[in-house]
Amino acid sequence: MFGRAPKKSDNTKYYEILGVSKSASQDDLKKAYRKAAIKNHPDKGGDPEKFKELAQAYEVLSDPEKRDIYDQYGEDALKEGMGGGGGGHDPFDIFQSFFGGGGSSRGRRQRRGEDVIHPLKVSLEDLYNGTSKKLSLSRNVICSKCKGKGSKSGASMKCGGCQGSGMKVSIRHLGPSMIQQMQHPCNECKGTGETINDKDRCPQCKGDKVVGEKKVLEVIVEKGMQNGQKITFPGEADEAPDTVTGDIVFVLQQKEHLKFKRKGDDLFVEHTLALTEALCGFQFILTHLDNRQLLIKSQPGEVIKPDQFKAINDEGMPMYQRPFMRGKLYIHFTVDFPESLNEDQCKALEAVLPPRPSLQMSEMELDECEETTLHDVNIEEEMRRKQQQSQEAYDEDEEMHGGAQRVQCAQQ
Repeated sequence: MFGRAPKKSDNTKYYEILGVSKSASQDDLKKAYRKAAIKNHPDKGGDPEKFKELAQAYEVLSDPEKRDIYDQYGEDALKEGMGGGGGGHDPFDIFQSFFGGGGSSRGRRQRRGEDVIHPLKVSLEDLYNGTSKKLSLSRNVICSKCKGKGSKSGASMKCGGCQGSGMKVSIRHLGPSMIQQMQHPCNECKGTGETINDKDRCPQCKGDKVVGEKKVLEVIVEKGMQNGQKITFPGEADEAPDTVTGDIVFVLQQKEHLKFKRKGDDLFVEHTLALTEALCGFQFILTHLDNRQLLIKSQPGEVIKPDQFKAINDEGMPMYQRPFMRGKLYIHFTVDFPESLNEDQCKALEAVLPPRPSLQMSEMELDECEETTLHDVNIEEEMRRKQQQSQEAYDEDEEMHGGAQRVQCAQQ
C-alpha cells in the first residue's frame, strides 16, 4: 500500500493515560498498566471508558513497531491502519492475557474461524426430485495427542519477533513524503504468535497443533431448492486452537437444461407446431423431469397462434419445504409455416378457409397503381447497419464542424 506520509498528530495522549514519560521502558509501562487497570476494572466498580483507554494505550505502546509509528506520526496514523491499527482488541482480552487469565470473570473471547465455501453443481432434475450427494473433504482438526498445544509438555513461549501478535509491519521511506507500509505474517512463528522448543514438539502434529482428516459429508438437496441456495454444515470447517470452528457451506449451482427453463416455481418449455397442427389440432407426449409422460393436446376446433402460451397447473417446480404444492408448466408455441404453396394447394386452402378480403377498386384504378416488388430482409441486421451508418455520418460531421471552428478560433 502506498500513500503520503501523514501529518503528525497527537503522540503524547497514550503516555498521559498510563501516567508515564515518553522515555518509559517496557517494565515501566507494565507497572503503570497493572496498577491503573486493576483500579479501573469494571468488575471492581471502575470506569469502563477509562479501562478501555488504558487497554488501547498499553496495546500500542507495548508493541515496539506500533509505538515507533505512534511516536513518529501520532494517533491518527494508527487509526488509518498503519501498524495494524490501535485499540482493535477487546480490553478484557488484553487484561486477561496480561494477568495470565486471572482477574476477570468474563473469560477469553474466542475468534471465529473462516467458513469454507464449496460450489455444488446440480441438475434441474435434482432440484425437481430432490437428491443426496456424498462428498469427501479434507480439513484440519485439533491434534488429539497434544490437545492443540503443539508441544509434549503443553508449554509454549510468546514469539519475541512479533510480541505474540503473529504479524509484523514494516515501513520503508521511498522518498520525500512517500512511505510504503507492508504487513506480513511473522516468519519466526509462522503467524501463530508462539514458539515451541524443537525437542518439546508434539510427535503427531510436529508442533502445528492440528492434523489433517478426511471426512465424508452427505448433502441433502431438497425438492424445490433454488440456484444459489446455501446448504450449511455448522462447525465442520478447519479447526484451530482457541477458535470457534467455522462452517462448511455448499452453494447450489444449477446446470442448464436442454428442454426446460425455470423461473421461480414455474417451468417453461418451447414447442414448435406444424401449420396443420396449429390449425387442425395437435397432440404430443412431453417427458417430465421425473420421467412421467404427459399427453399434451389441443381442444377440438382450437387454433393455436404463433407465439402463444398455454399453462398446465401444478406441473411446475415443487415449492421448497412445501413439495406437494407446485407451480405452473408453461408451453410456448411457435408455428412452422411452409416456405411456399403451389397453385393446387392454394385453391384447396381457399375452399375451406375464410375468403380473402376483396379489393374495392375498379380495373381502371388498379391500372393506375404502380406495381412493387417485395424482398426478404433480416430486420435486426438492417437496423444494426443503419445505426452504424448514422453514427459514422455523425462522427464525420463532428470532425468537419469541429475543424472549421478550430480554424476560425485560430484566425481570431
